[in-house]
Amino acid sequence: MEKKKILLVDDEVDLVKTIQFSLELEGYKVLVSYNGEDALAQARKENPDLILLDLMLPKLDGYKVCRLLKFDEQYKHIPILMLTAKTQQKDRLLGMETGADEYITKPFDMEELTEKIKKYLNK
Repeated sequence: MEKKKILLVDDEVDLVKTIQFSLELEGYKVLVSYNGEDALAQARKENPDLILLDLMLPKLDGYKVCRLLKFDEQYKHIPILMLTAKTQQKDRLLGMETGADEYITKPFDMEELTEKIKKYLNK
C-alpha cells in the first residue's frame, strides 16, 4: 500500500524536523516546504493527502496558501490543518474562513496532532 503524503509547511527548521521524524515513524511520507510560495507549488504538483500549514511564512502567508487551495476545485478536498502560534480568536476565525479544517495552536501535543491527522487520513 502506498504511504499517505503529508505536506508540512513551516519556516522553523527544528520544528519541521521534529514533526517530520514523528510522522515518518507513523508511516507517512512527509514533504517539506519552508515558505508559502513553495508550499503552494508543491501542493499543486504532489497533491498530498493532507497539509500541515503554518500561518506566518515568508513569501506567501498560510491564509493565502489555504485560500488558494481551498477555492480551487482540484485541491479543495485536501484537509488543511493550520499549525500556528497565533492564538487569538480573530486569527482562528480567519483560519476557518479561509477553509482550514483544523486550527491548532503552538505549542501542541505531538500525540494529539498525530491523532487528528489519522482522523482525516482514515476517512
